Amino acid sequence: MRYASLIRSQAVCGLAAAIGFALTVNLAQAAEPDGSSTGAVYVMSNQATGNSVLAYSRDANGTLTYVGTYATGGKGAGTGADPLGSQGSLTLGSGFLFAVNAGSNDVSMFAIDGTKLTLLDRKPSGGQMPVSITAKGFVAYVVNAGGTPDISGFVIDPIGKRLIPLPGSQRPLAGGSAAQPAQVRFAPDDDELLVTEKGTQLIDSWRINPLGYASGVTRTASSGVTPFGFSVTNRGFAIVSEAGSGAVSSYETHEAGPLESLSRSITLGQTAPCWLVTTGDGRYAYTANAGSGTISSLAIASDGRVRVLNPAAGVVPAPLDLALSRNGRFLYVREGAGAVSGFRVAPDGSLSSVGTVTGVPAGAQGIAAQ
Repeated sequence: MRYASLIRSQAVCGLAAAIGFALTVNLAQAAEPDGSSTGAVYVMSNQATGNSVLAYSRDANGTLTYVGTYATGGKGAGTGADPLGSQGSLTLGSGFLFAVNAGSNDVSMFAIDGTKLTLLDRKPSGGQMPVSITAKGFVAYVVNAGGTPDISGFVIDPIGKRLIPLPGSQRPLAGGSAAQPAQVRFAPDDDELLVTEKGTQLIDSWRINPLGYASGVTRTASSGVTPFGFSVTNRGFAIVSEAGSGAVSSYETHEAGPLESLSRSITLGQTAPCWLVTTGDGRYAYTANAGSGTISSLAIASDGRVRVLNPAAGVVPAPLDLALSRNGRFLYVREGAGAVSGFRVAPDGSLSSVGTVTGVPAGAQGIAAQ
């Protein structure tokens, strides 16, 4: 009891410090110019012998240059076409970079200085085989796919530069052992946390209280088969890929109750659209279609409904994940063939190639960009 009380006190203290930090981060982000010309791209190696993050510098034209590799301190899941079956295994948020270590059942937190990463902390994921992680303000959540799938929460302590596990924050997924979770992500403008379940065709949602705890789970039936990667726009629209249906659907998020269906299974004419991102202004979405070797582009209307712009806006061998740069001008796609391809994003949402870098190890999972 005394130990549990101590942990709980640490979490609350870390939360209080993090609130002040979150305000600072939000102010800094608000002041940051959108036209930042350079940045970085990160790819997670996911190797069973030792997980790591590969860092690449991005120049003003979008071209990438390999800079270095940084160990997470944990282990990945190993090789294979898509070992984690997830989106968000490597995530930028709250001023840090987070990585899941599926082979050692823990998560890592890095400080970021451009392409220089510093490992700050590594903590148990609260379950087995973590596959996706998300962070917002002072709270982070991971979804574990192994055993009985669940979500588990952390307080992000920027003063102590650590993750503090939230005691008693584990919550089972709505689909139970059959869930096969693909992604966990916060809605940007409210206190809602979402998880897609590939195995049960469900989208789970929780309300997050001021101390970071998830309350109750609401299940929404997916419009199509195999809901996988998704993004929530700044207007609260969840845009979800459906790998089994070859389609994309959109929903409106609510702080209480199920998601409201807007566009139902808009067919792309492509195979296995597993990963999906949306631009910061919420106008466009892109899917990585693993079976077709293409990138599809979609337009998002002001009411959250989607329509296909170009089913094959880009051609990439075995695209397995994707990420947009912070300024929204470049899209980067991790290829199953051991490369990362880049595209310039035009104002009308069209894509043009900016080149490819090679040397990504087989079995790599996750990509993040700034």
